[in-house]
Amino acid sequence: MKNTLLLVVFMVFHIAIEAQNKPNIVFLFSDDAGYADFGFQGSKVMKTPNLDKLAETGVKFTQAYVTDAVCAPSRAGLMTGKYQQRFGYEEINVPGYMSENSKFLGDDMGLPLDQVTMADYLKGLGYTNAMFGKWHLGDADRFHPLNRGFDEFYGFRGGDRSYFAYPEIPKGHLDKRMESGFGHFEEPESYATDVFADKAVSFIERNKDRPFFIYLAFNAVHTPMDATPEDLEKFPDLIGKRKEVAAMTLALDRACGRVLDKLKELGLDGNTIVVFSNDNGGPTDKNASINLPLSGTKSNHLEGGLRVPFLMRWPKHLQGNTTYDYPVSTFDLLPTFYVAGGGDVKNLKDIDGVDLLPYVTGSNKARPHETLFWKKENRADFREGDWKLLTFPDRPAELYDLSKDISEQHNLASEYPDRLRAMYKKLFQWELTLQRPMWMLRREFEKYDLDRMDRYRSPELVRKEMEKMMKTANE
Repeated sequence: MKNTLLLVVFMVFHIAIEAQNKPNIVFLFSDDAGYADFGFQGSKVMKTPNLDKLAETGVKFTQAYVTDAVCAPSRAGLMTGKYQQRFGYEEINVPGYMSENSKFLGDDMGLPLDQVTMADYLKGLGYTNAMFGKWHLGDADRFHPLNRGFDEFYGFRGGDRSYFAYPEIPKGHLDKRMESGFGHFEEPESYATDVFADKAVSFIERNKDRPFFIYLAFNAVHTPMDATPEDLEKFPDLIGKRKEVAAMTLALDRACGRVLDKLKELGLDGNTIVVFSNDNGGPTDKNASINLPLSGTKSNHLEGGLRVPFLMRWPKHLQGNTTYDYPVSTFDLLPTFYVAGGGDVKNLKDIDGVDLLPYVTGSNKARPHETLFWKKENRADFREGDWKLLTFPDRPAELYDLSKDISEQHNLASEYPDRLRAMYKKLFQWELTLQRPMWMLRREFEKYDLDRMDRYRSPELVRKEMEKMMKTANE
């Protein structure tokens, strides 16, 4: 009896020690933010002291990418650790999209149930998981975060909503309802960005003695352009949408700061992995975000649509105030978190991401990815080393050397025809491995995205567009 009691005590003690050794994981995810719209990215206008401090104490990735230039497919790649086109998740899931046989889709649009999520994997390692904010991976109950590996949820299922409480939910847009748990709808009592931070802080306090994962997916700074009067007052020299996006970014930073402060207050920050990133490039024409020096915006495949701010901090293992310059992708976060949590990467089946920690710590000097791909219907991109190929349905392919031309101003397709053909062949071979899209984008939107790419192709054109916006707002 005595030996049995000692064994039980030892097992409980061992489990407690193992739990303490597992890092907590906090993923801070913004929405539609501009590449240049943070202090740590060089902005002199935006006020982001908390995220700037995170950059100073962590690792800044200079070539971080998302798997798609719009919200939902980008999140599908993030959550599954793979190219979402491989399971047919090629387009954004919003009302008005059609299946291949021209039937309108509704409840069928969401992350397929046969796909294992980041939260599923971490739950298998003993993590308690919470998701706060914007889900956008399916409105139907079967796609709900609480059915995809998360233990706690407060947020909304769709792609956008007001930052303030709705007196009445817009008809036909039930995905905009704020939800606490499963099916209990609870509009925010204050500004949504702050409320999401409230929920995350509460979750940390209640789970401080066991390993947890928080996916804090802000809808900031996605439209609608909602900001509090107090935050707007902090930017007296700005006007119009630029003033609003600055105020919304300030609130985003404040919310992130509250989470980081709570981790420090409870003594959890040393063994907590904190990552900050954004879901796609900023839509300059929608929210006055700035992606300079990158060309392009959300929805297109220039660097401004795909390259995002990306920070990682884990004081126990990563040296602070450093940069990492090789290309990485948000689909790398799933294996990175899983391995850090004690999982064996061999248990991750059929993923494209890699564990970033050996690369960031320097134990592996190679590139995490020699190749990266992007695709949207009959448009596709391929990055091989520092070369990037862009293909289009209605114009010749383009080729850029990103090591010398980050703004994609000098098309080298005619100068390197052999490289162009070789990369085109590899891109085609990759496309052959993909599933057919589960639903299709209405064709008129594709032309709009291509027009937007041309409109924001050069930094000089972007500057002129911003000046025009400011002048129009002032009038």
